[in-house]
Amino acid sequence: MKNYKLDPAHSDISFKVRHLLISNVSGKFKAFEGELDRVNDDFSESKVSFLARVESIDTGNEQRDAHLKSADFFDAEKYPEIKFSSTSFEKDGDSYKVVGDLTIHDVTNSIILDVVFNGASADDYGNKRIGFEGKGKINRKDFGLGFTMTTQAGTVVIGDDIKLEFDVQFIEI
Repeated sequence: MKNYKLDPAHSDISFKVRHLLISNVSGKFKAFEGELDRVNDDFSESKVSFLARVESIDTGNEQRDAHLKSADFFDAEKYPEIKFSSTSFEKDGDSYKVVGDLTIHDVTNSIILDVVFNGASADDYGNKRIGFEGKGKINRKDFGLGFTMTTQAGTVVIGDDIKLEFDVQFIEI
């Protein structure tokens, strides 16, 4: 088995949610960590774990970020971390289906991530690196993020579906 540690300096964990049902608002987490335990050469049966710090959420708007950290949404003071732990890492043609337990707000649900292996390389220091990118989708209300607001015209302000996207690099340890 080979073990890898997530390299946050060369990784991106982001999300998108519909605003007024006409456009997407994007955000990311700036503080996160993770590990990958490679079981087989083709990555099948590997184990991956991930943790993001809610305080690090960044949507490019300080007022929105403060609202997302509040009890209306993530309640960062009470639930400071978002966690993911894979339960299945299976090859699906040229890509992978990674199934795992996602915990937000102390609520855990199984999710499916579509993942692509981007390759392996060594850096200038001889460290072996591997890269993946992927996506998934969750319903925020399934995780206790139930804040709802409508405009005076009756339009929903925030959509329920959250698109998850990541582009990550791991270093062999």
